[in-house]
Parts: sequence; C-alpha cells; structure tokens
Amino acid sequence: MNAASRPEQIAARTVVQGVQKMTPSEAFVETLVANGVNHMFGIMGSAFMDAMDIFAPAGITLIPVVHEQGAAHMADGYARVSGRHGVVIGQNGPGISNCVTAIAAAYWAHSPVVMITPETGTMGMGLGGFQEANQLPMFQEFTKYQGHVVNPKRMAEFTARCFDRAMSDMGPTQLNIPRDYFYGEITCEIPKPMRVDRGAGGEDSLNAAAELLATAKFPVILSGGGVVMGDAVAECQALAERLGAPVVNSYLHNDSFPASHPQWCGPLGYQGSKAAMKLIAQADVVVALGSRMGPFGTLPQHGLDYWPKDAKIIQIEADHTNLGLVKKINVGICGDAKAAAKALVARLAGKTLACDASKAERADKIKAEKAAWEKELDAWTHEKDAYSLDMIEENAKEKPFSGGQWLHPRQVLRELEKAMPKRVMVSTDIGNINSVANSYLRFDEPRSFFAPMSFGNCGYALPTIIGAKLAAMDRPAVAYAGDGAWGMSMVEIMTCVRHAIPVTAVVFHNRQWGAEKKNQVDFYNRRFVAGELDNQSFAGIARSMGAEAIVVDKLEDVGKALKKAIDMQMNEGKTCVIEIMCTRELGDPFRRDALAKPVRFLDKYKDYV
Repeated sequence: MNAASRPEQIAARTVVQGVQKMTPSEAFVETLVANGVNHMFGIMGSAFMDAMDIFAPAGITLIPVVHEQGAAHMADGYARVSGRHGVVIGQNGPGISNCVTAIAAAYWAHSPVVMITPETGTMGMGLGGFQEANQLPMFQEFTKYQGHVVNPKRMAEFTARCFDRAMSDMGPTQLNIPRDYFYGEITCEIPKPMRVDRGAGGEDSLNAAAELLATAKFPVILSGGGVVMGDAVAECQALAERLGAPVVNSYLHNDSFPASHPQWCGPLGYQGSKAAMKLIAQADVVVALGSRMGPFGTLPQHGLDYWPKDAKIIQIEADHTNLGLVKKINVGICGDAKAAAKALVARLAGKTLACDASKAERADKIKAEKAAWEKELDAWTHEKDAYSLDMIEENAKEKPFSGGQWLHPRQVLRELEKAMPKRVMVSTDIGNINSVANSYLRFDEPRSFFAPMSFGNCGYALPTIIGAKLAAMDRPAVAYAGDGAWGMSMVEIMTCVRHAIPVTAVVFHNRQWGAEKKNQVDFYNRRFVAGELDNQSFAGIARSMGAEAIVVDKLEDVGKALKKAIDMQMNEGKTCVIEIMCTRELGDPFRRDALAKPVRFLDKYKDYV
C-alpha cells in the first residue's frame, strides 16, 4: 500500500490555538499546516526525521523523488499551478546542494517555493563532519529571503516568515534549521499567515498612464507573467478590448492571454510569433502589464528587429526594482497587474480615445497578420538552412524502423498542437526543438505553460509537470523534452509510477545537443565537438520503469499517439512516454546575441576560424 493512502494519514486540518507547550518539530509542522501545506517534495533524511514522523497525522504527504533537483522543480510546478507554496526538503549537505539549480529556475519564474534546508547540528558545525556544508551562501543569489533558525524557541517564527515572504516577495525562500533544533521542549504560539493586499499603484502614475493611453493611436499590450500570477487575465482582456489593442505574450508566458481571443497575437522573443512582432513594431504606446521586458524576450528574431524604437512605454510591475530596468520607460506603475488594469479601465471609461477611430482598422491588421503567420507555419514543414537540408537528405537514406521516417520537428509540433486537449498544461525543457515549440503552444487558461525562464537549465520539464499535475489532477499534463535534457530527468518517471501521478512526456529523439550544435554550424564551420548523442530506446527505458511508451516514426501517428497517451493519463491513471524520431535539422541558433565568428592568433589553430 502506498504510504499516502494509509488511514492514519487522514488528519483533521486544524491548527493549535494560543500559547502551547510543544516540541520544535511540532511547531514546525503546525506552521506548515497553518500555511495550507498538503504536499512536500524531497527525499527522506535523518536530518528532519523527527518532524517527518508527524507529517502524516498533520495531513502532509511527503512525495519521495529520485533526485532532489527533481523535487525542487516539482515544488516549482506545484506553486505555479496552484498559486500557493511549493515546498521542498532534503537531507543536509548533498541533498540540499542538489536543489540549487531548480531553486534558481524557480527564482526567475517568481514561484513561491519554500526550500527547507536542515543543517548540520550546532555542536558539529565547523568540524568538517559528515554531510556538513555552509548552506545559506548556496542559495543567497536565488532566494528572496533566508531564514536561519537561531534558537529552537523561534522555530515557528522563522518558518512562518519564510512562508509569508515567499508570497509577498514573489519568489523562493530558504528555511535553514540546525538538525538538533528539531528536538526539545518549547512554549510558543503558531503565527497566523500574513498576506500582502496589493494595490493598483500610485494615483499620479495611474493618471499619467491613462493620459498617455488616451492619446495613443496604436496601443499594444505586452501581457507578462505578472498577469498569470496576479490572476489578471480578465482585467487584461477588459483593458485590451477598451483600447482595441493587440495583445502579445511576453517570452515563455504563452498562457498570459487566451489564444482564442481575436486580439491575441502570440509570444514575443525567441522562436515567437511574427504576427506579434510585426504588430508591436507599429505601437506608439506599449503597456507592459506584469512584465519586466527581459532582454532575451525582446531580442530580434526571424530577422525582425521588432521592438518599437519611438513608442512610449508604460510598465506595470509589482516589484519596483524592475521598473525601467531593461527598457527605458515613460510611466512606471508599482502595482498589482489585476488592480492596475482595472484602475486604468475605470479611468478610460466614458472618454473618447485617439485610438477609438481606428479600432476596426487595427482589428483587421491583427486578423491579417495572424492569418499570414498561421499560413507560414503551415508551410514551414522543415528548416531551410544548408545544414538542415544536408541532414534531411542524410536522414532520408536511413530509416529508424521498417517503414518508418525521420520526422521534421516543425511538422511534429504542428500535429501535437492540433491534438492538444482542452485545459492542457505543458512544460518545455531547454533545447532547440523545445524552443521552436514556442511558436506552436497556445492556451486559453492561465497557469498552463511552464518553462525554465531565464535560467535555461536542462532537466526541467518532466519534474515540473509532475508537480503541476499533483496540484491539478483534473487537468491533462504534458512535458516536452529533447533527448539530451531528457537524460537528466527521465528517472522521475519512477516517481510518477510509484506515487500514481500520471503525466505524458514527449521526447524528441534527434540524437544530438541541438541548441549548441547549431552554434557550431553557424559559427564554427561545422566542427562538431561533444554534440552527438548515441541513445538507447527511450520507450524501452520508460517501460522498464513501469510506464507505458509509444514510438512514433510516421507523421500521421503523432496526434494519435498524444491522444492515446492523454486518454491513458486521464482515464487509466497511467504515465506514458512518447518517443518521436526526429531529423537532425535545427532551428535558429539559441544565442546569436552572445556569439561571434572566432578569431585565432596561434599558428596551430589558424585553420579553426
């Protein structure tokens, strides 16, 4: 029987009231309960075993994972879907250090993840004991707040503060606890959670923004992650409809505006929508709603340097330090995306705006640009650079299976898009095909799309979608990964099987580290170093871990495979890995902005230019 199903683990979710005598472990666990914690992710360890022993009667389930990096990614996915805390815990030293990469990804996603880091006991610190490490510096760059329990009597205080600050500061926090501080006897009161009630922003800045919008002739809204986190999609839509403005998604926030809305234009940034780029290029006023306008999400793409040079910029951000940080702005509003959008709609109500007269014309432009982009995507069946054409020809001579084909990634992504079920959640890993997928992923519901954001780490997609699925078991959950990134995380399929958290994973098997290999094509004259992957059968590996698996080597089977896997997920509770055999063709280079043609001075390297 799975430990999570034992009768004694069904607990009454009440929090002790008033000043009480208790152990520090009890104070810690009761504070978790006060903050609504139902699930934690991690690997059991002696460092926190006294607290872990009472998780069950408190109604808290620890989801054991295969690797702690996966645990922290799961906590991130859980937080991004639920809007509540994701919690991760591990053994002091190596268990904790394994989480650093995933906490960094959560930091750039503004996820309220609480990283609980039990530490070497106080009497052993500084002696170089077993699994000793200085754990606070590991996370200082990637946390909004670090709480270190300095005395067992303050256990509830520091625990509560970490949970409060994760929500108020919109990012991960760390709770560091010397392992001997779980024991003893204390008298304390469990703090009540404190949540910040965010406002619309200052009256002066809101009025200035409204005045600027009143004179705009071609306003465009850039809908960012703050719209998703602030549950502000309806308010963003109301503002867009009042202005008749095209709405573009910020990079990797494709779920920040419904794709079925006629004013939706798609994402900016790497492998984004040409329609979005061409429309924002015409803007005289841009409203960046809940967006920091990150540099990688506004770089030229598809040969288009689309960011409007002369447009006035209104930036609305809950974090005042992001105002004007990346782009020069004209009006900065430190406020909640939902409240600010609502306030602007109220200020524009009943007014005649300069953009009113051309609303129908803009609607026609939006429709035309979107239609042109969709037509281009339909016809864009394979990459057309010289290297990709060579690889297509090479693959044509080699069949993966009898009667099979090496499939063009863009055709595969289009077929997957067509087969996506309603309310689907999708996570994408880092890599070439996953980045190209940015053009093909569309959502009508927020909290549906997850990517490693600016940190760009491999091994993200599968564990993150596991956490997302646990937070929303009624929604279909799909992970996209290339074969390189898949190798870093595929062991968490065992977590899905062991703990009945069914997901669907799509693995693009193209036998290479594609994103970096493209740089070697474009900048290093096809001198390939360490980019090739000689893979085993990922379907076979999945089956050995107890999951279902489907190998796809015919284009007509792509959509069928996804629908079958989703049916198994939703109706049979089964995890399925879809292994898609892809050509080695490659999309645009991932970091054209950060590379240049090589220069060599030494004679022995003169031919390597």
